[in-house]
Amino acid sequence: MDARRKWSLNADVVVVGGGAAGVAAAVTAARQGMRVILLEKYGFCGGGAVAGLSGTICGLYEASDSLTAAPKQVVFGFADEFVKLLESKGGLAPAVRYGKTFTRVHEPLVWRDVADHVLREAGVQVFLHATVIEVLMEGGERIDGVVAYTKEGQVSIRANVTIDASGDADVVAMAGLGAFVGRDGQVQNPTMIFRLQGVDVDKFFATYGHDTILPPRVSQAISDADASGNYVLPRKKIWAFATTRPGELLCNCTRIIGGDGRELNTLFANDFTEAEMEGRLQLREYARFFKDKLAGCENSYVNDSAVQVGVRQTRQVLGRYVLSNADVVKGQKFSDGIARSPWPIELHAGDKPRVEWLLDDYYEVPYRCFVPEQGSGLLVAGRCLSAEHEAVASARVTAQCFSYGQAIGLAAAMATHNHILPGEIDGAELRRELNGTGAEL
Repeated sequence: MDARRKWSLNADVVVVGGGAAGVAAAVTAARQGMRVILLEKYGFCGGGAVAGLSGTICGLYEASDSLTAAPKQVVFGFADEFVKLLESKGGLAPAVRYGKTFTRVHEPLVWRDVADHVLREAGVQVFLHATVIEVLMEGGERIDGVVAYTKEGQVSIRANVTIDASGDADVVAMAGLGAFVGRDGQVQNPTMIFRLQGVDVDKFFATYGHDTILPPRVSQAISDADASGNYVLPRKKIWAFATTRPGELLCNCTRIIGGDGRELNTLFANDFTEAEMEGRLQLREYARFFKDKLAGCENSYVNDSAVQVGVRQTRQVLGRYVLSNADVVKGQKFSDGIARSPWPIELHAGDKPRVEWLLDDYYEVPYRCFVPEQGSGLLVAGRCLSAEHEAVASARVTAQCFSYGQAIGLAAAMATHNHILPGEIDGAELRRELNGTGAEL
């Protein structure tokens, strides 16, 4: 018999997942006077940015064909606030070239500290090491909260609004609501990101240029090394970023596929395990390649790898609107657009990821992408939004997840204040309220 206790709590808003979207949602709702509980499975917040060591805040700046253009920021609000806090604590590097746009490299340890700070300051009740295992339903249709597993026992949390910021639409799935996975079940492959220390960073970038997408000659060197049989290097086009630490590169190199050649889907227990183990094997191969073949890396060594494999795509909610691939490439705007994105479609499949740019423009993501087509009392935030396969390859990045979280946290507060369901909120009104808080939509 389980001797641990079971207990209950009540909240206005419960947020599942402490990544960029979850933190933004929780803080925003709490600042509106809501009693907010945040549940996070790790001992820190950060999601893919920290546990997955993605290491960059992508999606802040427009893309352009001009190689002399300065970074043009088009995403503000909570994203901008978090960026400035990271910067103030020495946890964010200046903008660096990323193909036709720019990104910023953050220090994951500082990211954790900043998340703790904003959550504490806003008065959010946080449960770390808490995994949601059940959804509380009312009348078979309304989501009334969740049950979480902790070391102390099971806690039931009833809330007016539940926000699924799990990244994998876990709450959506537990509630039996409409969802889909990738393109006919096929997802983008996961990646094991790592950091190399002992690098002569100046020599490295003097040799290969300052674009963090490494040039074709590096891709050719990887192809040659892989073909020699002395290395196993399945991905040829790779990314390398100077970090806030001296002598260090953040390396986004691996392409993790199953032994049967499939793109692994981390929704499946065996695939998730295989991805972690294969990822660690691959990072050692790429680290060896860097050390043996690339200038400035002669004395390099692995000093860090992600807590878990980086996940790009899994389950997504079927929302009242599905963001289309055409919306992204056309720079579509919406009356209920609650977030901007200038980020390209970035499809990681095959040995060379494909990037499709939106130049000198941005598209908007409507509120309806975060409202489930079925059910009530539930909103989603983060990369599990309702979007087509290629569209989510753009819409999933960090700056946009901050924006989604801010919008959905505000929507949850509006629903509670006005005694209505989240799906009854006028998205255009939500947009106006967001602009009143500095979102600059």
